[in-house]
Amino acid sequence: MALRTYLKFLIVGAGLVSSAASWANELKGVRIWPAPDETRVVLDLQSKADYSHFSLAGPSRLVVDLKDTKIKTKLPIAVQKSDILTKVRTSTAPAKGTTRLVFEVKRGVTPTIFSLSPTGSYGYRLVLDLPNGTSKTVGAKEEQAEEKATANNLAKMPSGTADIVVAVDAGHGGDDPGSIGPTRKYEKNVTLAVAKKLAAKINATTGMRAVLTRRGDYFVPLGKRSEIARKNKALLLVSIHADGFTKPQPRGASVWVLNTRRANTEIGRWLEQSEKQSELLGGGDVLSSNTNDKYLGRAVLDLQFSYSQKEGYDVATRVLHELRKVARLHKTVPQYASLAVLKSPDIPSLLVETGFITNPTEEKLLNTTSHQNQLANAVYKGVLEYFEANPPEGTLFASRLKGRGSKHKVTSGQSLSGIAQKYGVSMASIKASNNLKSTSVNIGQVLIIPGNIKTASVSTPTKTVSTTSSSATVKPVASTKVIVHKVVRGEYLGKIAAKYGVTMSSIRQLNHLKSDNVMLGQKLKIAVPAPKYVQHKVKRGEFLSKIADKYGVSVASIRATNKLRSDKLAVGQTLIIPRS
Repeated sequence: MALRTYLKFLIVGAGLVSSAASWANELKGVRIWPAPDETRVVLDLQSKADYSHFSLAGPSRLVVDLKDTKIKTKLPIAVQKSDILTKVRTSTAPAKGTTRLVFEVKRGVTPTIFSLSPTGSYGYRLVLDLPNGTSKTVGAKEEQAEEKATANNLAKMPSGTADIVVAVDAGHGGDDPGSIGPTRKYEKNVTLAVAKKLAAKINATTGMRAVLTRRGDYFVPLGKRSEIARKNKALLLVSIHADGFTKPQPRGASVWVLNTRRANTEIGRWLEQSEKQSELLGGGDVLSSNTNDKYLGRAVLDLQFSYSQKEGYDVATRVLHELRKVARLHKTVPQYASLAVLKSPDIPSLLVETGFITNPTEEKLLNTTSHQNQLANAVYKGVLEYFEANPPEGTLFASRLKGRGSKHKVTSGQSLSGIAQKYGVSMASIKASNNLKSTSVNIGQVLIIPGNIKTASVSTPTKTVSTTSSSATVKPVASTKVIVHKVVRGEYLGKIAAKYGVTMSSIRQLNHLKSDNVMLGQKLKIAVPAPKYVQHKVKRGEFLSKIADKYGVSVASIRATNKLRSDKLAVGQTLIIPRS
C-alpha cells in the first residue's frame, strides 16, 4: 500500500514537472506604437522567445506561434490609428503549450521580427515592425507636405528667397520612454511637447521652416533622425531631451555638441550610455564610424565634422545665453559628448537638455505648459540669432542683410508691381537696379532685387507762405491714424508694408522691431494716412459744437462741408466731418 502511494506521488510529481516545462515562458504584455512608416508591436516576455511565424490571405493575417508560452495579459486588442494593423488576438494553438497570436492586417505585409535582451527596466522582448505599405496616416501626410515644401524651397533657391530649414528632434518615443521622473513622468512626453512648441515658433517666422523627426508617441531610430534632417535639406538639427541621472540631486539645463572622443564628465558618460540604451530599446545599432574609409574620404569627413562642430558650438552658445534667462543652468558652456544624433558631418547639430526629469522639482516644472513655452522660446531665440548673424546664401535671411540684394527669376503670371510688393521695395528701385526702360518683364528673366532700400515716404506738396519780412517753405504734416494688424501665415514685413502703402522702417520704428522678422499672430501697429473725410451719425443728446470738439475741427467747417443752414441736427442724421 505504501509502495502504491509512493508510485502515485511520483506520477503526479512528474506530471507537474512536465506541465512546468511546457510553460517555460510567459507573455506578460503587448505594446503597440503606430508610426508614419510602420507600426511596431512589442511583446514583453519572461524569457527569450522561441517563435515561428507565417502569413495568411483572405483576409490578410500575420500569425506568430510562441512555443512553451502561456498568456499573462489581456487579449484581444483593438488597434487605433494604425495604417496596417487592426487587431491582435489569440487563436487555436497547433500544439499543447504553444500560444498562437494572430495580427489582423489591412493588406499583405512582410514583417521585420527580432528579439531583444533585457536592458534597463525592460526584460526580454520580441519586436515586430509592420511596414504600412502606403502613406495614409496623419504623420505620413505631414511628412509628404514637408517634402513638398522642401522641393518648393529648392526651386526658389536662385531667387534668394529660400527658407532656412531646421530639423527639430523630440528625443526618445514609443517603447523608449527616456529618463523617468520620481512620479513616473516620462522624458519622451516632455521632449515632444517642447519640440512641437519650438517648431511652431520657427514656422511662424517668415523665411524659416521646421521639420519634426517625430510627431507622436513612436520610436524613430537615431540614424533615421539625421536622415530626415538631410532629406529635408535642414541647415541645423536641434534635438530636445530632458536629462536624467542615478541620483535626484543634479538639476539644470545644458546644451551638448559632438565630441568624437569620450565625454569627460560623469554626466556626459551617463548621457552616452543612455543613448546606447535607447538604441537597444528600439533595436538598432548606435551609429559608428567606418574604419574602412579611404584616406581622402576621411579627410573630407574630418573637414565636414570640423565645420559642423564649429557651427554647432556657435548655436549652442547662443541657445545657452537665452536658456539662462528662463531656467537654471547645469553647465554654463556647451558640453561635449559622442552622441549618435549629433553625428551628421554635413549638418550642424546640438542636443538641448531642458533639465533633469530625475530631479523632483524639475520633473514638475518640465511638465508645465508655461515652462515648456519658455524653453521653446529660448531655444528659438538662440537659433534665430545665429541665422540672423550667419544667413545662408540663397535664403530670404541673406537677402535681408543690409547692403545686399537678392535675385528673382520671373515666373508665369508675375508682374513688376507684384514682384516689388513681394519684396517690399518700389518698382523704381528694381528698374534702377536692373537698368529697365519699362515695367515689362519676361518669363525666365532674372532680376536683381535691392536689399533694404530706404523708401522715402510720400509727403504732401510744399506750400510757400509769404510774410512782410521773409518767406519760408512749410511742409505740412500729413494726418495719420494708427491701426493694429495681426500677422497671418505667409506674411512678411515687406508684404505688410506694401499692403498699407507705408515703409518697412516706419513699422519697425513704431513697434520697436530689431529685425524684419515677424511672427504668426503677432500684432503690429501701422501708422496709415487718415481719410480726408469721415462720416458721423448723430446720436441723441449730440449738438454741433460737441461733435466738432470730438473730431477737433471747427463748427464752421462742418457747416460748410454739409451745407447746413442752421445748427439744428436730427437724430440719425449723417454728417461728413472734414479732416485736416
